[in-house]
Amino acid sequence: MHELIPDITLCILFAWGLGLLAHFSRQPLILAYLIAGFFIGPFGMGWVKSQESISIISELGLIFMLFMIGLEIDLKKIIRAGKVILFAGAGELLGGCLIGVAFFAAIGLAIGGGKFDAVYLCVACALSSTVIIVKVLYEKRELDTLPGRITLGVLVLQDIFAILFLAVQPSLDNLQISVVLLSIARVAVLVATALVLSRYVLPRLFHQIARRPELVLLGALAWCFLIGEIAERLHLSREMGSLVAGVSISTFRYALDVTAKVTTLRDFFITLFFVALGMTIPVPGLQVIGLALVIAAFTVASRLVTTFTPLYLMKQGLRASLLPAINLAQVSEFSLVVIQTGVAANHIATQTANAVSFAFVVLAVLSTFAMGRSDQIVRGLIGPLKRIGLRDLDQEGEGRGEAGQEGEHGEIRRIVILGFFRAASALISQIERQNQSLLEQISVVDFNPLVFRTLTDRGMHVIYGDISNVDTLVHAGIGKAEIIILSVPDFLLVGADNEKLVRHVRALNPTAKVVATADLLSGVDDLYAAGADYVTVTRLSDAGELYAVIEATDAGLLDDKRAELDAQLSDRREVLP
Repeated sequence: MHELIPDITLCILFAWGLGLLAHFSRQPLILAYLIAGFFIGPFGMGWVKSQESISIISELGLIFMLFMIGLEIDLKKIIRAGKVILFAGAGELLGGCLIGVAFFAAIGLAIGGGKFDAVYLCVACALSSTVIIVKVLYEKRELDTLPGRITLGVLVLQDIFAILFLAVQPSLDNLQISVVLLSIARVAVLVATALVLSRYVLPRLFHQIARRPELVLLGALAWCFLIGEIAERLHLSREMGSLVAGVSISTFRYALDVTAKVTTLRDFFITLFFVALGMTIPVPGLQVIGLALVIAAFTVASRLVTTFTPLYLMKQGLRASLLPAINLAQVSEFSLVVIQTGVAANHIATQTANAVSFAFVVLAVLSTFAMGRSDQIVRGLIGPLKRIGLRDLDQEGEGRGEAGQEGEHGEIRRIVILGFFRAASALISQIERQNQSLLEQISVVDFNPLVFRTLTDRGMHVIYGDISNVDTLVHAGIGKAEIIILSVPDFLLVGADNEKLVRHVRALNPTAKVVATADLLSGVDDLYAAGADYVTVTRLSDAGELYAVIEATDAGLLDDKRAELDAQLSDRREVLP
């Protein structure tokens, strides 16, 4: 035990040093932590040799990581997610596991007799990396897009699936109905205990200490370790208990505050977990590298099949079906947890566990680059997919008006909205309230399948297409429009910006009145130079509204101001919430 502090010191120093190199070279930080662990561990320089230290460091990091994953699981959102996310998640998990078991058993991995390499691998390959996905989508500002929401929804379902597997995992070598039911009963007791305490006890305690940040942090940690110990007493695991602890307070009114205060500790211990994991990775032989590449290739291929297929069958369009498949194409940190539990239970060979770790590293790097360029990848795939017979939403031919063809709704209208997000959604709702007949003069061009179907069902003219593609604008007949509105800000546009779109539109239609949107005040002049006739700056309207609220407050009329707003919101039918 006396070696633990020097060992942690080495872990942090090398994780920081290699983390800096990863940051400047734009590589995943997780990769840096794994390499740091390998370098200082028993298979590298041998500076950290104590298996007890490695085990303690790894377990602490794992407990905190699962607690934070649990905090991010909002069961209410899953219930409200709708059939698209539920079917996509079920298709990816069930399809991935079935294909995985068959594939790994076919290449000779064990599936019974006390060894379950194929079973653990199919589960590991069915889970995707929450850390990598959320980080990249956040940086790309795509968390709130349709593909982003589908991706996050599937991630949550994967976490729930992992919980169920961890409940059954200790009994895999004696998988009788009674054993399975006993495991489920233990989980039910753990979950019920956590939910009751988090519902009736924790709110009162946290209300009393809400103004004492150090007690809020300490309370969150106490809760995590308490449920972990209860899980241990129920013959489950502290790791699973920490996950349930996080889930049980994910909708807690103080959950956001808890998350904010625990985040720093989480990052510290997650770093230790991945460094400790790196210490367990030996120098790979050709057989391990070969299996790792097979696992990586299978993960990518199976994800494309099992995620793309259900989304496509639910008519989400090629783009919204491909993007989540690309986003989810990696092995999860949770997969490493599953594999480590298998090693501890002597269910899988150490060589298999090492191969999964290498596959994780390979996919962490490749998927980060792929997600960063997902839009270009999707554009490159849509053409070949159409040529082999897969139909996109603009080819449904159900009288909805295909791009460049005259469908039931006729050719492009006098007013065209290029791109559809919340500002356009609010505009349509405003027009419905003030001048319903004007809707018949509007066309919308966008590639969000929800927008396409909702507006079409309301009788509006919608063209499914990518507005950043000049061919889409040409085939849509943009040259015949009189008013063209670009309401999507630059940070939400994919593959273009407002200035580029204005230039394209102006080249195709020299006479139309073009209205564009500027994110920055410095961009207004650039948009006018590109050919815009009017530029909206949303911060100005927001400022005017906020100033009106201040005036109403000073005049004692804030309640009247709120009533006025409530009346406006009461009967709005927005396409996007």
